[in-house]
Amino acid sequence: MDNFQTVLRFFMNQKATIGYSFMALLTIGGERIFSMVSFQCPCNHDQNFAYGLTFLLGPGLVLLVLGLFFSSRLWRLYTGCCLNPIKLCPRGNCFTCLKVFVKIFSGACVAPIMWLCVALLNGTFYECAVSGLDDNLVLDLFCKNKTMMCREELARVPCSKSKLPSDLNLELLLMFRAQSQILGWCIIIISAVLGLLGTCYTNCRSKVSYLQLTFWKLYKEKEKEQFDTFAMEYASKLAERNLKSFFENRAPEIFPFPNHKAWEEISALYTFSKSEQYYSTLQRYVERDDRDYCPEERPVMQLDPGTERS
Repeated sequence: MDNFQTVLRFFMNQKATIGYSFMALLTIGGERIFSMVSFQCPCNHDQNFAYGLTFLLGPGLVLLVLGLFFSSRLWRLYTGCCLNPIKLCPRGNCFTCLKVFVKIFSGACVAPIMWLCVALLNGTFYECAVSGLDDNLVLDLFCKNKTMMCREELARVPCSKSKLPSDLNLELLLMFRAQSQILGWCIIIISAVLGLLGTCYTNCRSKVSYLQLTFWKLYKEKEKEQFDTFAMEYASKLAERNLKSFFENRAPEIFPFPNHKAWEEISALYTFSKSEQYYSTLQRYVERDDRDYCPEERPVMQLDPGTERS
């Protein structure tokens, strides 16, 4: 039992790494499926570039939109900001809001960058797109010191249907794939360096020590887990109370519930301050001395049995 708990604790501590690894496997599998099943380069000057670029960038854009769509931090920050713009910049600190947006966007970019890197390393989409470019710079790059037929048949090279000699066709194909893989590795290296620099900058500018920062991250994770569990239980109790009132045709029982202002305060963007040892807006709210304990629900007015309803 102790060994099982140790293994479980290890996987829980490494769930971010496991999640990214699983995402990478899904990306590789998705790219292979696209390459072998649905992708068929048209091999003509008019459609190659648009077709190849669509497969190269299209899924990445979809993954970016999905990453933003499923970001709870984005919706927590964005919901209600049209009616209450101060939510975006609490205490007038717009720089903190900008940092949050950068973190949200960078987190959503992980899957698209994985897709782009895998697609470029494979080279299928890139070679189709570049072969359709009717640009003198591209043509001079691939067909330098070659016959005029190379320029005319370049778009057919990815399909191996060109009228060029087989050795020249293979040479051009290898040039396409080499360029694609170089771009893929460049994106991987740049992303890794930017990630390292961003982490170093964030830790360097941290207002707390490393151990306190670790505790802060653990607390936020546990608070979210407990909030989801407690909210589900509380919502079930409220639904049960309302259904009992409806089906039993009687006044509902008094049910304590946070007011609208309390929900707004705990949903606001949190900024850490050394003068306040709080780790979330929820903790800051519940430990306030001037906390408003007035519930949202008004007391139910009991009617006298002899009083007629209007």
